Amino acid sequence: MSTDVRLPFRPARLSITHQMLGCALIAGLFAALVSFAQEAEPPRTPVGQFVTVNSPVDDRTVARISNLAQNLQHQAAQEDREAILVLEITPGTSPFHQVQALSRALTSNALSQVRTVAWVPQTVTGPNALIALSCREIVMHPDAELGDLGRGQPLEPEDQQIALALPQKRHNPRVSTALVRAMLDPQEQVWRVRTKTAAGTVETRTVSRGELEALRNTGMVIESADVIKESGVVGMFRGNTARGWEVLVNHTAITRPDVAALYHLPREALREPPQDREFRKVRVIKLEGMISTLQQTFIERQVERAIHGGAELLIFEIDSPGGELLASTHLAKVISDLEDRRVRTVAYIPNQALSGAAIVSLGCDEIYMHPDAKIGDAGPIGLGPGGQFERAPEKILSVLKLDLRQLAEKKGRPIALAEAMADRSMKVFQVTNRDTGRIWYLTEEEIQTSAGEWIPGPQVRESNGELLLTVDGRRAHELLLAERPVNDFDDLRGRLGIATDLRLVTVGKTWVDTLVFVLNQPGVTVLLFVLGLSCLYLEFQFPSGILGIISVVSFSMFFWSRFLGGTAGWLEVILFLLGMGCLAMEIFVMPGFGAFGISGILMIVGSIVMASQTFGNWEPNADLYQMGRTMGIFLTAVLTVGILGAVLGRFLPHVPLFEGALLSPPQYGEGAPGDDVRLRLPDDETKGSGYSLLGRTGQALSFLRPAGKARIDGRVVDVVSDGPFIAEGSEIEVVQITGNRVVVRARM
Repeated sequence: MSTDVRLPFRPARLSITHQMLGCALIAGLFAALVSFAQEAEPPRTPVGQFVTVNSPVDDRTVARISNLAQNLQHQAAQEDREAILVLEITPGTSPFHQVQALSRALTSNALSQVRTVAWVPQTVTGPNALIALSCREIVMHPDAELGDLGRGQPLEPEDQQIALALPQKRHNPRVSTALVRAMLDPQEQVWRVRTKTAAGTVETRTVSRGELEALRNTGMVIESADVIKESGVVGMFRGNTARGWEVLVNHTAITRPDVAALYHLPREALREPPQDREFRKVRVIKLEGMISTLQQTFIERQVERAIHGGAELLIFEIDSPGGELLASTHLAKVISDLEDRRVRTVAYIPNQALSGAAIVSLGCDEIYMHPDAKIGDAGPIGLGPGGQFERAPEKILSVLKLDLRQLAEKKGRPIALAEAMADRSMKVFQVTNRDTGRIWYLTEEEIQTSAGEWIPGPQVRESNGELLLTVDGRRAHELLLAERPVNDFDDLRGRLGIATDLRLVTVGKTWVDTLVFVLNQPGVTVLLFVLGLSCLYLEFQFPSGILGIISVVSFSMFFWSRFLGGTAGWLEVILFLLGMGCLAMEIFVMPGFGAFGISGILMIVGSIVMASQTFGNWEPNADLYQMGRTMGIFLTAVLTVGILGAVLGRFLPHVPLFEGALLSPPQYGEGAPGDDVRLRLPDDETKGSGYSLLGRTGQALSFLRPAGKARIDGRVVDVVSDGPFIAEGSEIEVVQITGNRVVVRARM
């Protein structure tokens, strides 16, 4: 007999178990997918704005902040982002009814989607403290204090009721009725208690002494009770202490950028929005083409003109491939220092700002770029021995990196990225602050020295150790180098808050600037030299005064253009005048060619070279290259004058107008220098080949100082006085002939 043993079958229970397990697996899988999607999607940057609440608060302040909050809320709703309005509360006093109006606006349902944050960097008392209590969160400097709503005096009963109504709205959970009462009445005592509910949860409350007794009477379990404000003490709460008690204050911060980092706000949110009276005078200055010393001084003149005209905002429209390093860094520092003169500067880059232009852009308070515009590649280069471009030596690079560091630090940009524009060997990493979550960019060495403050992230792909950092507008915004890109100038106007009816004035070139640019062109420089030297030569041939004036004007225009161009100063002018004086001494006082003549020529050439360029350029061999260019221009002019002199000497004597005033150099026969050579005038066959001027008499046709012209035997001859000057019309006698030099003296 066999027994068939079977296990009991429970199909219903197994089915339910499988169903529950399947549902759990599906739910877990769905939760994992949702979590992965949330992690994959980067957090969206909030729409934020900082605004300073100055005293006294008036109707315009209330309307301005209300409108700003509504605009933020509208923008955030359109872009599906959070709206954060940070109010920097400053010390001062305001009418209570105006503060009440602002408080009512901040806590109204119309702004329910705006996260209002009060930033208290300094101690604030009186009605202004009520503004901070009206915000959803409060951030204070660790040493700042907040409270004493009446400033030692009791408020009116209706004003007290308005203040006590704030905590009832539960707008800021850390602001309780007990805290507000303590700010109104010094006799109030405030306790911080920890209670335990029946469900076992622990709650922290800020209560008055009466509220504490009421809690005890209800039988609620009180784990701890600490006094945080004694009776008889003014109701003032310090930022660091309140943060430790977890009352009133949500965070503490040192600077405004720290507050922005706490809420992950973009740097552009730090910029104050324009007020009704602000930015009524905006000037646009264009920087185009290569940056040179001439361009630098021109831009500086433009800046000064704009500031003297009352400009509050300067927009530099930059489209440049770069230029001279020394001029670029100097201009960047000038623009950077405008911050001290309360002038806001903005760089607008529609196309490119490379090399020196990138340095100039870093000197501005803000940088706005077209999405496809380029910025970077600021490495110094120079001409090598073979005429090829090469990178500058390390000593020049170190100085440039120091300047870039100072500019970036002053304007709140990542220093490592600014230096990477000039040093291709740098590798920069994205880092996150361990405490605040702030995103920044540091080198590996800076990360190591931060003692764990910054958590390293991915390396910036543009700083790969091979190329200089160069990015477009979108990437520059991601790297915190520039603001959010703009599509055109109209978009820029809107971002800067410039009224649409405000006519923007572009500071253009005046006729003086245009003339300076023209006179600094190499061809025009050669023309000035040729004109000046030629007129000087002709003035010596037949004194008229007009030619001398033209010569003086030509050289004056040269030095004036270099003076305004930034390459010349009074030293160059003095050297040139001294050189001309030495040549005059050599010609008129002590004939011959000696120390005065050589010194005069050297001083003239030196002054021209010094006036044509600036020395001390960082690029290798840049000074030598410019000096060679200047010498080439000057020698071209001298050669041209020499050719013109030969042509004039050959043909001008035969022109009827000049026949009596100008004579070709006399011809002379054989003989050694210093001998009494028989001087024969051209076409003088009637006198015979042995005719000589020695001992002949005549009349001075011009003032001999000591050189000039005289008529001897009916001929005009170039002569030189043997000593004192001889007046025009005086009787003269030839006393010596050496080569083609005829020496005369006055007859007694």
